[in-house]
Amino acid sequence: MEWKILLSAKRERESPHKQRSSDLRSEFEKDYHRIIGSASFRRLQDKTQVFPLDKSDFIRTRLTHSLEVSSLGKSLGQNIGENILKYRRNSGFTMQMKEDISHILECAGLIHDIGNPPFGHFGEMAIREWFAGNLSRLTFRGRPVEEILNEQMRQDLLHFEGNAQALRLVTRLHYLVDEHGMNLTYALLNTIIKYPVASTEINGKSGNIKDKKLGYYLADEKIFRDVTAATGAGNSRHPLTYILEAADDLAYKTADIEDGFVKGYISYYTLERELESLESSLSESPFRPLEKLHQLYERGLGKGVSNPESYAVKNWIVSAQGFLISCATFGFTSNYDRIMEGSFCRDLFHGTYGEKLMDLLGDMAYRYVFSSAEIYKMEVSESSILNDLMDRLVRAVLHYDTEEPQDGINKRVVSFISDNYKNAYKLQAEGKSEEEKLYLRLLLVTDYVCGMTDSYAKRLYQEMNGIF
Repeated sequence: MEWKILLSAKRERESPHKQRSSDLRSEFEKDYHRIIGSASFRRLQDKTQVFPLDKSDFIRTRLTHSLEVSSLGKSLGQNIGENILKYRRNSGFTMQMKEDISHILECAGLIHDIGNPPFGHFGEMAIREWFAGNLSRLTFRGRPVEEILNEQMRQDLLHFEGNAQALRLVTRLHYLVDEHGMNLTYALLNTIIKYPVASTEINGKSGNIKDKKLGYYLADEKIFRDVTAATGAGNSRHPLTYILEAADDLAYKTADIEDGFVKGYISYYTLERELESLESSLSESPFRPLEKLHQLYERGLGKGVSNPESYAVKNWIVSAQGFLISCATFGFTSNYDRIMEGSFCRDLFHGTYGEKLMDLLGDMAYRYVFSSAEIYKMEVSESSILNDLMDRLVRAVLHYDTEEPQDGINKRVVSFISDNYKNAYKLQAEGKSEEEKLYLRLLLVTDYVCGMTDSYAKRLYQEMNGIF
């Protein structure tokens, strides 16, 4: 892969005014303004990161998480770009390419979660489980839906994925000017494709991180092929995808600890005890996590702060992030050749001093936060909401846009779906077979549900069930 091609500024619809000299922004800077001005991006302020419908103004939402990933991604891009220039790892790499990389990663951080449904990652799981439990029961014109759909269509639904939905949203569903969505640059679109495989190619045992989940739906295969052909990445990960993933992992794993601390799930002493387990394995590391936590606690005492434990934990998070940024930078630059040839199959923290710390933070969040009774109770409620919405919406769309009669209730339910999504469906369904149209109608449901905020999903559920 070559940077000149990887950083493709091509768009699905090219502007006739592209040559105007009055706008001095690069194409990737223009992407940034398209994103932050979009309704889809604004909706992230009312979507769950970890704690659904939380009333605290401290706890992160998908919006604040995405802003943090954007910032970290840009910083990593600057570090890595500077390293490529300084050590001349690529003779064709320029200062402008370094700037472009930073802008692309800044934008990618903003939209990497834009396709996620309400209620965080649990929402993704709930949708997958709904299809697993109901697809075999649905019928269309007397035939089981499961038999009508082809294998990839079925697997798309059974392996529903927020990352694939993000690609679909920004290229198809954000209908502002035309059917090309936000019409973002191909370099940016390729960066957010974490898993460049179809649902029928998922292989969690391959040892390659890119094969873990699906990266695009059958309905969006053409744009996937166009993008990856234009950048030269093909079925390999785009190099910037590794950096985006590192920024995402770094952001949520450190933030989950901080949010868990503020919510009372994790204490200073819990963190202290957990970090003790890393002492021997990080004896040669330039960053000693436990030692740093103790130093910050002592500094808090010296400053006379009212809560030295809080002071220590929150400042430790900042220090850990700085250390992990350097680890991810090293992970990319030390594996540069393999990344550029498409053969690197791990994340950027693999083999660095930061790997065990990242693993510990993720494990702590799972044990102390995600497995708590409070979170489980919220997830049971969220499951009821999403299952009910999926039941009603799928039943309503089965015979939408067909000659089959619809009853009054189903017509009304279909009317709730945004015209943007219905217009996108009609454009994609034009000239398609009945099988393909049925598949697209099922995607119409996931499109609508994924476009919901947490509050809207809860309110719609209550209204449709007469709960006032």
